[in-house]
Amino acid sequence: MAPPEHPEPMGPGRGAKAPAALTAEEYAAFVRHRRTAAVRHRRARWAGASVLLLLTLLFAPLAVVAAWVDDTVADTDRYVETVAPLASEPAVQDVMVDQLTDRVVANVDIEAVTTALSDALADAGAPPAVVERSQALAGPLRAAVTSTVQGIVHRVVTSDAFQQAWEGANRRTHAAVVGMLTGDDRGALRAEGDQITLDLDPVVDEVRERLVDRGFDKAAAIPAPDRQITLFETDKLSDAQDGLRLLDVLGVWLPVLTVALAALAVWTAPAHRVMLMITATGVGLTLVVLLVALAVVRRVYLDSVPASTLPPDAAAVVYDTFVRFLRDSTRTLLVVAVITVLAGYLYGPGRGARAVRSVAGRGADAAGRSLRRAGAHTGATGRWLATHRSWTTGVVLGCGALALLLWNRPTVGVVALVAGLVVIVLAALAVAAATAEDFTRPG
Repeated sequence: MAPPEHPEPMGPGRGAKAPAALTAEEYAAFVRHRRTAAVRHRRARWAGASVLLLLTLLFAPLAVVAAWVDDTVADTDRYVETVAPLASEPAVQDVMVDQLTDRVVANVDIEAVTTALSDALADAGAPPAVVERSQALAGPLRAAVTSTVQGIVHRVVTSDAFQQAWEGANRRTHAAVVGMLTGDDRGALRAEGDQITLDLDPVVDEVRERLVDRGFDKAAAIPAPDRQITLFETDKLSDAQDGLRLLDVLGVWLPVLTVALAALAVWTAPAHRVMLMITATGVGLTLVVLLVALAVVRRVYLDSVPASTLPPDAAAVVYDTFVRFLRDSTRTLLVVAVITVLAGYLYGPGRGARAVRSVAGRGADAAGRSLRRAGAHTGATGRWLATHRSWTTGVVLGCGALALLLWNRPTVGVVALVAGLVVIVLAALAVAAATAEDFTRPG
């Protein structure tokens, strides 16, 4: 077989000689060189994509946490939405009622009351036995005062007015969260030493006013330092603050950087679909690790909080309330990753994917034939859809992704809804294409 010859070069230099024909050995060496260069180029692309993928997987969980910190700190409505349920949680209400009741009763001098009663009886000439037994009234009197105070405090804490006051106070003191993250000691939520405490000024003020109205004048002397409930206690608070400050700074840019790295990894790899599946799988695994980490931190937190400071059920409610949006966001992204992997597989050459596509195609064809027999025809529109199937599929998938991006904090249900709508639209387009008069399924 004669080796190929280079064509005569085109250009202004008509007198130039054509290059000499390559020998068989030279042509084989040229082919080997091109193949080697292609292999090297492909390996370089895979290496670059792998590095980008590694960075994506490292940044993915941090990006989720950073976005949660930034969203919770910067958005007042979201912050109020986060802490508002605490006021209606029975476990937290019980802690507030018990601690406030104890502090109020501690400021009521029962012994002084019984001593005054004994002195009054003695001055009135009561028998010594009666005067002596009056001192035994201290226990029942303390129990009666405790029961009365507890009832008043419970009605205040569980009232609708308190729910509104709680939300209003948290909205006004939203800067307290920023102070907690940055170590500032102003606001309702404070970081003091190894503790994070919640200032109960609104609750104490209302309880104090009602108790004073009921005749408990001593309630007006509740000291300011006793108006706090410890929510968290850990010797790693300073480290957590440093990390949260960094995440707060990166909260806007880290998610964008992570998405950009993932897109670059998919674009750089020679096999885009395969790299998309690998990236989605890796991100999904990191999100699972994040969910496991949240569960572990929850256990560590519950074990580190003394029961005397905060009962376990109340501590669990506090933790679950503060991280519920982070947990929900992680689960939502995990579902998105699973759907991405599934979609990438269904568009691949695998036997199962081909079988699914074949069944879907036969179903659309059958529906199209039924509509044609019934007199329905899509005409030129159907023919256009049949010849531009890849474009229409890409547009529909892009619209679904855009809907999730523009949705304000999508949940797992929203992702399932959007995915279902995408499938329905794709099925409707396939049936519309099959309804064309001269429809022939592309081979």
